[in-house]
Formats: sequence, C-alpha cells, structure tokens
Amino acid sequence: MASAATIQRLRAFASCDIGDALVKLKHPLGGFLDGITMWSPERRGGQSKMFGPAITVKMVEASDRLAPSPPKHFADFNEPGKVMYVQQPKGLYSACWGGLMSTRANYLGASGVVIDGRVRDVNEHRELGFPVFARDTSILGSNTFTRASEINIPLQVKGDLWINPGDYLIGDADGVVVVPPSLMEAVVEMCEERAEIDRKTMEALQGGAEMGPTLKKFRKP
Repeated sequence: MASAATIQRLRAFASCDIGDALVKLKHPLGGFLDGITMWSPERRGGQSKMFGPAITVKMVEASDRLAPSPPKHFADFNEPGKVMYVQQPKGLYSACWGGLMSTRANYLGASGVVIDGRVRDVNEHRELGFPVFARDTSILGSNTFTRASEINIPLQVKGDLWINPGDYLIGDADGVVVVPPSLMEAVVEMCEERAEIDRKTMEALQGGAEMGPTLKKFRKP
C-alpha cells in the first residue's frame, strides 16, 4: 500500500511522465490504456486531470443470463475521490455510460470515469465538468445491449496489463495510465528525477542548443 505522501507526490506528474517510468520498470505496456482518450470536460485538451484509485465494473451483454448481477445500479458504487473503470464487451456499438450516470458519479464525489467502450451525452458530461475518458461515442444507450455484472474484480485490459481495484488511474489530455500501488514509490522517484532532467533540457533548447547533443548530455539511455 502506497503512503499518503507518495500518492500526493504522484499527483504532480502527467500521464506521459508516469508512463515513461513504468516502461523503465518493465510494467506491461507502460500502464497505457491504449485507445482511451478524454471526452470531457474537453476533448483531449486543457489542464483537467483525473486521479484516483480504481473501482472496476465488468459489463456483459444483456443476453447473458448466467453472469452475476450487482445488488444495485453500478453507478451507485462510485466513491469520493475514486475513478470508476467500466469494461464493456468488445465490438459493441452501444454506449454503457451517459449523462445521468455522470450526474450520479459527480454527486458522489468521484474523480472521473474511464469507459473501456463507448459513451454518449457528451455535452451533458461537459456541462458538469466531469472527467470522462472512453474509446468512442455512440447515440445508443445500454438498454437491451449491456448490463453490469461484477464490481471490484481484476479486469484484463490487454495482454499482461490488468486493472485491479485500488490501482491508481491518472488521465489527462494525452491519455490514461494505470499505476499499481506496489510500483508507486519507484514511479514517483523516477518521475522526480526525470523532471529535473527535463527542466535542464528545456532550458538548453530554449537557449538555442541542438537537440541531439542536448539529449545526450542530460538524458540517460
């Protein structure tokens, strides 16, 4: 379990910084949730940032009668400061998250939502200023297409990359990265070291230095 101080230090860094550190730590895919981008409060822009431990939700097709069902609507499982990760069955053209769900999540104090699938009601999310990250959009709701099944279970993103309940999700204009608490201290230390290197590199480039020699001087292989 990461300490409160370490979590606070991690907040200072962008998804790109964290992903670079995770690559060096040989974490699968650098923790990058490939294909998932910001739709609200802006479209891949601005200074908005989503940060918090994950609550995971597994969706299944509505026709699946054998999969378990949660005791209440999955949006009601949102908690203050946390990020809900919703995994929709692949290949569906319907949305599994909309404006009403963001309204509920926002009221409950959620930090944002990551939809591994489609969303709709984009302008409603933006009016709330609620962070929403997703693969794509749809005009169709979840009714007759999908339903929630299991809450807070490990979910496979791709290959060896998994999201476990309590893993930290960080999202910004560049994308979303997931950080296991067990790696957080190492990630923070590497990000802090790299930030100083990047500061010196930027100053040199702004002063007219050439890119190649500057990178060779300041950056480690």
